[in-house]
Amino acid sequence: MEYIEVEQKFRLLSPVDDLKAALAERGAGAGEPTRQVDTYFNCPHRDFLDGQIVSEWLRIREEDGRASLNFKRWHPLEAAIKTHCDEYESVVSDVTAVRLTLAALDFTELTVVDKTREEWHLDGIALAFDTVAGLGAFVEFEFKGEAGGADEANAAITAFIDGLDIRLGERIHAGYPHMTMGLHPAG
Repeated sequence: MEYIEVEQKFRLLSPVDDLKAALAERGAGAGEPTRQVDTYFNCPHRDFLDGQIVSEWLRIREEDGRASLNFKRWHPLEAAIKTHCDEYESVVSDVTAVRLTLAALDFTELTVVDKTREEWHLDGIALAFDTVAGLGAFVEFEFKGEAGGADEANAAITAFIDGLDIRLGERIHAGYPHMTMGLHPAG
């Protein structure tokens, strides 16, 4: 599903090693932990924070000497609980030039999310173990396979989680910027 992201996020209740052991038993592969620093911006011609529900984000991610520019629009737009998002991301060769361009166009910095992420992959699902500065430990399950739509992809994630026999906290229907800015109670 190109340019569409479907994910589910939870606060970890079971020890992270229990979940990693369950994944390893099923043949999952682990990536090396990386530090991601995500800077979120507001748009001067369309205030992302205007209204009850925030459904759009523009961010620059810096990770291991690389950078990318990303825009997400969460759906349904006016719903408090989102099912998926349009996601457009591109590698940036000169992050300073992009920051200066955004500043020259009157984009303003909203928040910075600083996290360590370790990704695992199994059965078309990417699991991201995130430790977010000031927020704690989370796990995100992102669908990476082929599906007929967001509902089918969400059902595949739910079935995957149910098969793990691991205690997760309540599902969090918000991104890390929502939490760092106090727009969601999970933060």
